[in-house]
Amino acid sequence: MAGAAPTAADYYAVNRGGGLFSEAISQRIGARISVFAHKRRLAPTVLTVANLGLSCLVSFVVVAAAGPVADGRVWAWPVGLLALLGWQFAYALDCADGQLARVTGQTSPAGGRVDVLCDVAGQIALVAALSATAEAQVPATPAWLVAAFAGTWMVNLVTSVMQTGSQAASMVTSRSFPVRVVKLVRDYGAVIALAGVVLTVAPHWTIFVIGAFTLINGAFLAASIAFAGRQSLRG
Repeated sequence: MAGAAPTAADYYAVNRGGGLFSEAISQRIGARISVFAHKRRLAPTVLTVANLGLSCLVSFVVVAAAGPVADGRVWAWPVGLLALLGWQFAYALDCADGQLARVTGQTSPAGGRVDVLCDVAGQIALVAALSATAEAQVPATPAWLVAAFAGTWMVNLVTSVMQTGSQAASMVTSRSFPVRVVKLVRDYGAVIALAGVVLTVAPHWTIFVIGAFTLINGAFLAASIAFAGRQSLRG
């Protein structure tokens, strides 16, 4: 019907992926948020800012509770559950802002910049939350590990931004199910789900989480440099 409001299926159809978990869960939630936002005439940037505010608020709570949880003064599971649900909903808002912009024709370079900058700020807060938890749980956590974790965490975001335009290229183009399962280690939705589960049931494992993702993101960065360098030499 002409003039009918876009449905969740319309919004989901223009999603930008993100990985197996993100497409199955985060993008679908984002599509429903887009329906809600469109009915209330909210601009995509409102969702972008809401994502920033929620993700930072949740991370602040995790940072503030890190010491009390480690000392046994506060139960871990309520803090972890807040992180699990809060970070996931914030990410769904991040998925929704792009869907809403593309379907309603509200895309703009300025909006894109705001989206990326808010993503950076939100992920800095998340890195701070995980680092604070690791150090509170294991006071002997090496400073170099925390620094390396913080530095390599942004590899995902940077490479995602680079995967647009005429210069985009992928090292692994296959979308087979086994390949997509392996790629879950770089699916932001899956990664923050894992982080939330660890904070809920075993916060003392956070040091292993940051160690694992330092290795994964560092290895991906090295592979990306090698891949881009080879492509450049080939012309």
